[in-house]
Amino acid sequence: MKDVRDLSWVEEAWRQTSSKTLRVSERIGANFPHASQGGRYVLEDPGWWTAGFWPGLLWLVYNGSGDGGRGSERLRELAEQCEDKLDAVLHNYTRLDHDIGFMWTLTSVASYKLLGNLESRRRALQAANYLAGRFNVKGRFIRAWNPWSEGEDNAGIAIIDCAMNMALLFWASEESGDPRYRHMAEAHMDTVVERFVRSDGSVYHILRFDPETGEFIEGIGGQGYAPESAWSRGTAWAVYGLTLAYHHTGKRAYLDAAKRVAHFFLANLPEDHVPHWDFRLPPEVTAYRDSSAGACAACGLLLLAEKVDAHESALYRDAAVRMLESLYRNYGAWDDPNEEGLILHGTSHYPEGKNVDVPLIYGDYFFVEGLSRLRGNRTIFWE
Repeated sequence: MKDVRDLSWVEEAWRQTSSKTLRVSERIGANFPHASQGGRYVLEDPGWWTAGFWPGLLWLVYNGSGDGGRGSERLRELAEQCEDKLDAVLHNYTRLDHDIGFMWTLTSVASYKLLGNLESRRRALQAANYLAGRFNVKGRFIRAWNPWSEGEDNAGIAIIDCAMNMALLFWASEESGDPRYRHMAEAHMDTVVERFVRSDGSVYHILRFDPETGEFIEGIGGQGYAPESAWSRGTAWAVYGLTLAYHHTGKRAYLDAAKRVAHFFLANLPEDHVPHWDFRLPPEVTAYRDSSAGACAACGLLLLAEKVDAHESALYRDAAVRMLESLYRNYGAWDDPNEEGLILHGTSHYPEGKNVDVPLIYGDYFFVEGLSRLRGNRTIFWE
């Protein structure tokens, strides 16, 4: 596929990304950063949903180094130590939820794909079993969270984020030869197409179903501004998750839905190609950017460009390159020694006022994955 934009900046961006990752890894170590506050990543417990993104980023940089040098080996060691720490979560934690996919795809699946580690394979299959255990047969969805407080009933909750977590079930089906994992993943993604994606390509963040009958009850705003608004990171999850579902199954409905969501995303971008945190905001609400949504969507668009017909491909690839280049040139913190994050201006949860306008580890991860794709890396952990 011929590139439609100049990519001379990519290698420079990769060098700066690799250098900064090595530098900040000295402080972060084998821990689990989530959001940067005051220039330093706040470290979370290993049970937090973003626990896979730092080791996943380390694996990307390790795999892209190509030199086997001391620095890259240090990143490999840290990624493996992070995976080891997640054993306590896998074996003893009672709050495992849909984010199992984020956590073990970017740790154990990554390790198995890159190094052939059989213990990592076992861990990933165990995690896939837990994720499969959250499938609601009547509603045809993977349940999202467990109750956050005593008496809360969220047994019928499904969220768009989980479209990305289906990669673990698709992998488990391919790896084990057992189609049941794929059947559940497809059923969930069918529900995404039928219920989450609106006719204009925007998506709901949260849907509530009756957990006994599977009947649809309502859409909920969640991390978006309102139930009928258009949370940009949720839109990005849908672009990438639907494209991955097509990659794993070849079902045309997933590709068509991914294209519809992608067109909505692209049509609502501002001039610098990096989205606001919600695409439907009233004028009195601050339209902060969410760089993490842009980075995630760019990765999905790069994959989408590989899946569509040749005459469509340049549209999606060019848009992805524009987003990644803007993130690099306009949002990067390469020259700031007082900032550990790679990409500035992420918005985690505006309605709760949490981590607004700060670097986010998943934004950093997807930015590095996007660069890795542009450099021709074919080992992508979700695939």
